[in-house]
Order: sequence, then C-alpha cells, then structure tokens
Amino acid sequence: MTPQLLSGNEACAIGGLRAGVRFFAGYPITPSTEIAEYLARELPRVGGTYIQMEDEIGSICCISGATAAGLKAMTATSGPGFSLMQEGIGYSVMAELPCVIVNVMRGGPATGSPTRSAQADVMQARHGTHGDHPMVVVCPWSVRECFDLMVMAVNTSERLRMPVVVLTDEIVGHMRERVELPKTPETWRPANPKRPPETYEHYGDETNYDSRIASFGEGYRIHLTGLVHRHDGFPSDDPEVIKWNLDRLHRKVRDNESWLWDLTFEDLGADTVIVCYGSTARSALAAKRQFERKTGRTVGFLRLRMVWPFPLRRLVSLLRSTRRVIVPEMNMGQLNRSVERAVSPDVPVIPVLRYDGEMLTPEEIIDAL
Repeated sequence: MTPQLLSGNEACAIGGLRAGVRFFAGYPITPSTEIAEYLARELPRVGGTYIQMEDEIGSICCISGATAAGLKAMTATSGPGFSLMQEGIGYSVMAELPCVIVNVMRGGPATGSPTRSAQADVMQARHGTHGDHPMVVVCPWSVRECFDLMVMAVNTSERLRMPVVVLTDEIVGHMRERVELPKTPETWRPANPKRPPETYEHYGDETNYDSRIASFGEGYRIHLTGLVHRHDGFPSDDPEVIKWNLDRLHRKVRDNESWLWDLTFEDLGADTVIVCYGSTARSALAAKRQFERKTGRTVGFLRLRMVWPFPLRRLVSLLRSTRRVIVPEMNMGQLNRSVERAVSPDVPVIPVLRYDGEMLTPEEIIDAL
C-alpha cells in the first residue's frame, strides 16, 4: 500500500469505488462537492456512470433506479440537500433498494452556514423520513475511517437491502491526513443463488437480508412500489400484510444487531466516561490524555462509529459502573438524550455543546471534566 495525502471527502469517494459503486447521481453542495468531483473523473475510468442531477430530489430517485437495475449506487450532499432527499430515502426503505447517502454536515437550519461545521443532522439521519422504519448511520472521525466506513456502508446496504447514511461533517470531510488504503477491501457477496423466475418472490421471507436478489433486466418479474406490498411486491391494504411488511423492515436491523453495533472504547472502568462520535471524538481523546497527564486520574473513552441503530443494550452494560458521563457534540444536544437512557437516573449525563460553526476544543471538554 502506498501512502497518500487525502481529504475525508476523497477517501469517501475512493471507498465507494473500491466497494464496487458504479453509479453516482448528485448535485453540488458545500461541503460535500469534492466527492462528486472525484467520482465525475474516476467513475468513467472503471466503466461506471456519473450524472449531475437537477437537484437532490432527482439524485436520490436516480440512484434508486440504478440499484433496481443491479448497480451499486451512491450520492453525496449536505444539510439542505439531505432534507430534500427524505421522501426518496423513505421510498428506498419501503422498496428495499440498497444505496449509500453521504451527508457532510454543516450548520443549519435552512441554508445555515455552508462553510462551517456542525453535527446537527444526527436526529434527522435517523428520523428524517416519515413512518416506522429502521436506519443505519455510520459516523467516521478520520480520513482513513471515511474510507473504511464507506466500504462498510456499501456492504451493509447490500446485505440488508436498505439505504445507509455515512454521516461526516465539514471538519472530517475537508481535513487531510496521510493514509494507506487497501486496494482490495473485503466486499460482501451473497452466498445463496436466486430462485428460478417461476418461484421467485422479490419480498419473500428468505430475501429479507443476506440474499441474492433479482434486478430489472434479468428475466424476473419484479414490482417495486412505495406502498405497503405483499411478497410479490403488489400493493395491499390488508392489516396483516401491513404488519408483516413493517415487521419485515425492522427485522433487517433487529436480527443483525450483533454485528451492526460498532464502537470503540478504553478505560471504561473509570468513574467518568466520555461518549463521543465523529470529529468531536478527536477533541475528546485529546482532552482525555491531557487531563490524565495533569491529574493522574483515569477517564473513560467510548466512541460510536455507528450512531444508528443506537447500541443501547451494549451501553447499558459498558456504562454500568460509571458515575458520570460527558457527551461532547457540535449541536444544541442531540445524541446525549439517547445516552441518558443507557445509564441510571442517578448518573448525570453532562452535555458539552458548541454550535457556532467552530470545532469543539479539548479545553472545553477538560473544563467539564
């Protein structure tokens, strides 16, 4: 492996390519545009397709069509564009169309602060589209992890047949680091063959996840819809079918939580634990080390690489002996509410928040410690 100086956005694009993405549809928006620029140049060189759409609504619908035709597809955007994509993301959930959406967060609401950073889309990434649905959201903290989690996102999307969000921010997207990337990362391949066309059901119980599915153009009868549907894909208003359909969607995550929950941690036996994610985790780790050198007191560190599905049961176990929890975020308080559910009511959860567009500093976290 040859070392490269890359930005997080470039690493996301390379990760998508190495994981087999061959279709990108998107619309330029700060601070994610470098992803589109990189793929506009590189996708045609590997036989892929790049399309600049008229807006983000067209982008999410376009990649849904590409995945229905059997391609691995992705798009990239930021806050306002992510808002426009929510209906299309919901369609991908219901139609079970795998795709990856990279959201490089910036300040909001509305047009907000295009060139500033924030972590204010955490709840939108999980709950932005309407209805009861699962969602997988990964959150890298480094350039190398932008690559690794992008590969993971593509594989997870294909395995579970659902959209996956890679939630970065302006800091991670634009910073540069010297990294070594594997040329051939591990990509998921279904083990079981498709049923023959005469017995194939696109939404059969055996095709919910980890299954080889048929695509348009392969001689199979496939019906896609955003409506509640039967095993064959055709709409139904039967209460039993409605319940089966929604239970099916949630089983994608519920049955796979053992490998979906992804976090790193150290020193969790300490009285105080920092729970963090994304770019603020870099400041949190620096704060932990500086505080320990100055005081000799150990501080726990727990970083979420996957923020949704939230690893509630694992955190309940890991934080059982903790006396206080600190949650740094570049927003007005979003994930700290979920962390509160993982500890005893007697354990204070202390948010350390910054939402002026600047990076949360180690000193601000040390003050809380």
